[in-house]
Amino acid sequence: MTSEQHLAPLRMPDRLFAELAAGGGSAAAVAFLERAERARRLLLLRTLLDHLGALPTPLTPVTEAWRVLKEAAEKSPEPVERLLLAPATGGWMSHMLRRVHGTASGPPLWAEAGHLSALALSASVHGGTETALGVPLTSGRLHLPGLGMVRLPDARRGLAVGRATTAGGELTVTGPGRTNGSVRVTCRPLRQRTAADGDTWLPLRTLTHTRPDGEAATVVLEDLDPYRDLDDHLPPARLDEDEAREWQRLFGEAVRILARPGPPGPGRVDPGMIRAIVPFGRTAVSPPALPFVQVSASSGDSFGGMLIVRPASALALAETLVHELQHSKLAALLHLFPLLEDDRAERYYAPWRTDPRHLTGLLHGAYAFTGVAGFWRDRLAEAEGGEAAERAAYFFALRRLQSRLAVRTLLTSGRLTMPGRALVSGLTRTLDTWLREPVPPAALARARTAAALHRTEWRLRNVDPAVEPPSDGPRFRRDRAPWPDVRTHAFAARSRAPHTADEHLAAGDAAAALARYAERLAADPAEPHALAGWIVARAVLDPGRETRRMLARPELLQPLPSG
Repeated sequence: MTSEQHLAPLRMPDRLFAELAAGGGSAAAVAFLERAERARRLLLLRTLLDHLGALPTPLTPVTEAWRVLKEAAEKSPEPVERLLLAPATGGWMSHMLRRVHGTASGPPLWAEAGHLSALALSASVHGGTETALGVPLTSGRLHLPGLGMVRLPDARRGLAVGRATTAGGELTVTGPGRTNGSVRVTCRPLRQRTAADGDTWLPLRTLTHTRPDGEAATVVLEDLDPYRDLDDHLPPARLDEDEAREWQRLFGEAVRILARPGPPGPGRVDPGMIRAIVPFGRTAVSPPALPFVQVSASSGDSFGGMLIVRPASALALAETLVHELQHSKLAALLHLFPLLEDDRAERYYAPWRTDPRHLTGLLHGAYAFTGVAGFWRDRLAEAEGGEAAERAAYFFALRRLQSRLAVRTLLTSGRLTMPGRALVSGLTRTLDTWLREPVPPAALARARTAAALHRTEWRLRNVDPAVEPPSDGPRFRRDRAPWPDVRTHAFAARSRAPHTADEHLAAGDAAAALARYAERLAADPAEPHALAGWIVARAVLDPGRETRRMLARPELLQPLPSG
């Protein structure tokens, strides 16, 4: 592995592009994307080394760290390849390039550049080579990518310069002590952790699962790497043992949910595509997790990685794995093809967001939620009736409808390139086929109502009614702010004993809902949540030209009309 090697041009076969454009992707298609990401990272690394070669540093120069890494790769190529392709490594490279161009901040630049020494040490341990490198220590901590973290007892607080040596798979780290002198730790990172390691060595956490061929596989549960976030340098957030076990339990159940036999397609993923999951926001089992995923995210810099707030439901985790892997695939495609011309203006309605989006964000959402629709389509096919079937039918109907609306916006934007139009046309064909598939009428009605409610409330909260919309989209209120979308999940099931206006509407009783919305609006005629409900309930009862106009531009309806 060298940063200087001449890479053959990457030409994606048409059949692989067609698989990905449909929203799915076989193992061969994903492998092609991984090869492309590898090539991209080598190019980024070459650029980064050029920038950092003359950087003043109290550590080992980056050119020497790179030499150590290459030497280890010659002896043990597979684990070093895993280091190169780890999501956090991609995050570090891109973060460092933003730093050298002045668009990101963090610890002293020499300290962040020293992360290459940590990568080289991990490679050296795997390769069994011998080396000695100056390394940055943060309060006595040294993270070794793909292995774990060394903690020096009684080390000096803050940023300091240490020294690390490797020989025969053994690692020794030395750094300044808290008062005077130095402190030292020796460990064997590839050996299973023992009681003798105490608190000085924290191994990498992993999640295990069984592949379809019966082989055991692991996914990194990354709670230590400083570049596990989407950009910012983060301190470690070690999970409690109980929280780590809960992650393993949920992940194992999520993998079993996803293990539906059949050809690859949207919503069907191989867990082997996942390289790392970053647990976000909680390190202990208390307080109890919510049943759904509060926050999840991924970055184009970190292929196969995803940041997730752990839910209490394996079904919710499985859905999120599908969602975030779709983002990874599309990000890799965007690295290969200019799919659209985006001026980054946030003017587009995204049916799953409460704020206006730019065109790239809309494309990402359309691709991700096409995969999510496929996930719920599979759940509906395997459900045996009852609440599970009702929920799956609702979300399949909702996500296919929302995704189709987004791809229509993309197709009519006039900003797609030729490969971009080919990609979005592939999504359109998938969604149009799904829209012809039968869904139980009650679930379909709730999905259509929930979609109408979201769009109506979005316009009420975001669009300025005093400005006539120009050709490039609406003009937005200066006072707009984030708002809670409480209806998307609430409409998944029909209330058996409806009480609130929303519950009556979800139960199909639009007349009762209309009366209750009117009661709320009597006190505040412009309250967006109630007004959106009133407009949609009115449209259900009287689907005529006047109500169609209200649905098209609900922001003009101020205040509530009589009747």
